[in-house]
Amino acid sequence: MNHNHSAEHRPPTASLVIGALGVVFGDIGTSPLYSFKECFRGHHTVPATPENVLGVLSLIVWTLTLIVTIKYLLFVLKADRNGEGGILALLSLAVEKLGLESKTRGILLLTGVAGAALLFGDGIITPAISVLSAVEGLKIITPALEPYIVPVTIAILVGLFVVQRAGSEKVGAFFGPITILWFFALAAGGLRWIVQDPGVFACVNPRYAIEIFLRNGNTAFFVLGGVFLVVTGGEALYADMGHFGARPIRIGWFAMVFPSLFLNYLGQGALLRLKLLENPNIMQEDSFSPFYQLFPSWALIPMVVLAAAATVIASQALITGTYSLTLQAIQLGYLPRLRIRHTSSHTRGQIYIPTINWLLMLACVVVVQQFRSSEALAAAYGIAVTLTMLVTTILFYFVARYQWGWDLNRALPVVLLCLVGEGSFFAANVLKVFEGGWLPLVVGLFLFTMMTTWRTGRQLVRQNLDRATLEQEELVESLSISERLIRVQGTAIFLSANSHRAPNALMHNIKHNKVIHERVVFLSIVTDDHPFVARDKQVQLEEIAPGFWRMIGHYGFLQEPNVPQLLRRAAHYVNFDVNPDQVTFFLGRETVVPSKQRGMALWRESLFAFLSRVAEPPGTYFHLPEGRVVELGMRVAI
Repeated sequence: MNHNHSAEHRPPTASLVIGALGVVFGDIGTSPLYSFKECFRGHHTVPATPENVLGVLSLIVWTLTLIVTIKYLLFVLKADRNGEGGILALLSLAVEKLGLESKTRGILLLTGVAGAALLFGDGIITPAISVLSAVEGLKIITPALEPYIVPVTIAILVGLFVVQRAGSEKVGAFFGPITILWFFALAAGGLRWIVQDPGVFACVNPRYAIEIFLRNGNTAFFVLGGVFLVVTGGEALYADMGHFGARPIRIGWFAMVFPSLFLNYLGQGALLRLKLLENPNIMQEDSFSPFYQLFPSWALIPMVVLAAAATVIASQALITGTYSLTLQAIQLGYLPRLRIRHTSSHTRGQIYIPTINWLLMLACVVVVQQFRSSEALAAAYGIAVTLTMLVTTILFYFVARYQWGWDLNRALPVVLLCLVGEGSFFAANVLKVFEGGWLPLVVGLFLFTMMTTWRTGRQLVRQNLDRATLEQEELVESLSISERLIRVQGTAIFLSANSHRAPNALMHNIKHNKVIHERVVFLSIVTDDHPFVARDKQVQLEEIAPGFWRMIGHYGFLQEPNVPQLLRRAAHYVNFDVNPDQVTFFLGRETVVPSKQRGMALWRESLFAFLSRVAEPPGTYFHLPEGRVVELGMRVAI
């Protein structure tokens, strides 16, 4: 049975659309604040002329159409794991039909993990640039307020991260109506200037996008770095799909988001074309903002306030996506255990991870303090997103070919179109590496190293422990003929990472205490290659020998294991009625010792040892009853 959590007690579509507007579209919806301006201001831009304005507008319209509408909305959102999206969900789909020993599988796993690591870097810059670009409206009101831009930005960011504990459902319900007002304002501001220069509608003809390259040569290629800013946040549409569902996201995009963005960008283009007739050098003036100039002077202060609120919402999109991404990485074995809180009683995909929340907040504050302007941050923005989108396209190809059975003639044109477009954007963004683009790359490299180190380290630890243990059946057979062991009353549950090897905690208990309980359960928790496993499919139980049971708990990579619940679900098995409050849980606590002889490089082993120490204790992570847990420590050299 496919257990689609997203269908369980899900609110009506209308409320989900409003919630999605408040969470999913915030980032892409606030791009007009800075993206159009960056195409004509900075190191790699084209001259601001009426012809170039039409060319840039054409590039923007077709970028939104090809990348967001066609790639994500029509194709990628179909690649879901029982309603869940995100790059790691896509990765699990891409490798599912490939052999475990396949080289392609190994390469795809590393590629997917790299894409996930880059998304974390994007999650740091997105809140910073979004809020900073809105608060910069203060200097448009009066230059005297410019010294307060950075402190106000930091205060808003801190407040945003503080309210995350309420959960994305409540945050989205609160922010949704504000976002609707924001999109209406975008459309109204754009229409005000389109009626004065309706000629900007010509930009829907791709001929103008081609002509800008013919007219400006290499310079026009570099302007793609600014154009790409209009689709930052596109990945969040897929990452946050599990929170609201694909249908509400599609409805929100076609009914409100895309029309509002289209009108606003064309309005900024019309405004600039008219202003250039009065002052050909107007884009060189620091006080000129094509976005804020759309509105009459009486609406300036309300728009700054509304923009600040909208950019707080923009930050929400990748923050919630980062939570989902973290949970997937933990369950798939790429990150150490962290404390996870579920914030919705009826939608399991909505979670809050305190450690990630506070680390993101600290990183955002540091980034704002360091870069101090949206123009400086724009140089750092884009390169990580383009790489992540390229990874998504590559993984999508394998999903289409091996999951959906598309032939090469059907899959290749779609994927090549995306690769050519996104490859061009990546090449244009490479120039930003030395201007700040190194930041998300460094963050991504660090997280990629940490994720691969954790996974490899856990494999080495398991191999080391398995060498010192027996098969469960072999151990049970030897215990049945032993006369030196004392059998004591009660049930003992030994948690083990390997579902068929005897747990080290049992071996140590026999060696040191010389006792064994009358009923012994070998319990392993397995993360399946699906986001959710149905309750009636979670328990796998068999009796190895009289008094000895093997239990395997199956969970999806978006489910948090709960051992007491698992034991209660196994109560219907014959002769297996276990009260989790009356049993003793035995855990092995390994102390990792870096070694020069084998395993990873010494610095990676030291990193793994540190991560092992800061990981949440298994007793807490698996919700074991307090006072019923015995931990047996052991040193493991890797």
